[in-house]
Amino acid sequence: MSPISIFNVNSSRFILTGFPGLEVHYLWISIPFSSIYATVFLGNCMVLHVIRTEPSLHQPMFYFLAMLALTDLCMGLSTMYTVLGILWGFVREISLDSCIAQSYFIHGLSFMESSVLLAMAFDRYIAICNPLRYSSILTNDKIMKIGVTILCRSSLLIPPVIIRLKFLNYCRPHILSHSFCLHQDLIRMVCSDIRFNSIYGLALVISNLLLDAVLILISYIMILHAVLAIASREERIKSLQTCVSHICAVSVFYIPIIGLTMVHRFGKHLSPWVHVLLGNIYILFPPLMNPIIYSIKTQQIRRRVQRLFNFKKF
Repeated sequence: MSPISIFNVNSSRFILTGFPGLEVHYLWISIPFSSIYATVFLGNCMVLHVIRTEPSLHQPMFYFLAMLALTDLCMGLSTMYTVLGILWGFVREISLDSCIAQSYFIHGLSFMESSVLLAMAFDRYIAICNPLRYSSILTNDKIMKIGVTILCRSSLLIPPVIIRLKFLNYCRPHILSHSFCLHQDLIRMVCSDIRFNSIYGLALVISNLLLDAVLILISYIMILHAVLAIASREERIKSLQTCVSHICAVSVFYIPIIGLTMVHRFGKHLSPWVHVLLGNIYILFPPLMNPIIYSIKTQQIRRRVQRLFNFKKF
C-alpha cells in the first residue's frame, strides 16, 4: 500500500449511529442516558469507596468485586464521550485512530470483566468446597498475581488484531452500527483481506469469553455437587445464597454479549434499532446493574452503604 493510500485510509472518518429517526428527540433521550451514566459512575465509585474504607471488607471476595467495579467504571468512561456526544449534538463522527482506540478499550474491558467473573467463580468454589483452606489459598499475594494476570490477558492479546485495523482499506460506507466503535463493526466496511482479523478475533473470543464461560459453568457444577452433599437444608441454602450475586453478574454480562454477537453475525437484515438497542445494553447494562446487585444481595456491602448514607435499618 502506498504512503498516499495509507494516509487516506488513516484520515478516514466514520459516522456514528445514535437512534435512527429520533434525531429531533435527542435532547430528551439524553436525560435517561445521562442518568444511567451518572448511576454507573456513582454506583461503582461507591462500591470502591466502601471496600477501601471498610476493614471488614478487605477479603478476597471483595477485592475481586473491587476489580469488577473498576472495570465497569472504565467501560462507562470509554463510551460516554461518543454516546452522550451524539445525544447532546456535538459529536457526529469519529476518526479512524479514535475509533481503533475506543474499540481496543471496549473489547479489552469486556475480556477483563469476563476474567474477573471467572476469578470470582474460583473464589466461590474455594469458599464452599474447601473452606478450611480458603485464607491460605487466596492470600493477598495470590490475589495480586491474579489481578496482574487478568490485566495482561485482557490488554496484551488484543493489540495484533486491533492495530491491523489501521492499515486496512475501508471502501464501504463509513457508517457504524452504534454510537461507539467495535472491531466487528469496522471489519464489515473493509475490502482488504480480513482472514487474519477473523481467525485471530474468533480465537480471542474462544480463548477468553467462551473458555471463561465454560470454566464458570464447571465451577458451579462442582459447587452444586458440594452443596448437595451438605446434610443441613439451612446450610445448603446459606451456601447457595453466597453465590446469588455472582450468578446475577454473570447473567447480566454474558446474555447481552451473546445477543450482540448473534446480531452482528446473523442479523444483518434486522432493523438498525435492534443493533442500537443491543449495543447500548451491552455497554451499559452490566456497569449499571453490578453495583445494584451487590448492594442489594451482599449483606456486608448493604450495611456499609446504609451507614454511608445514614440510613436506619428497620
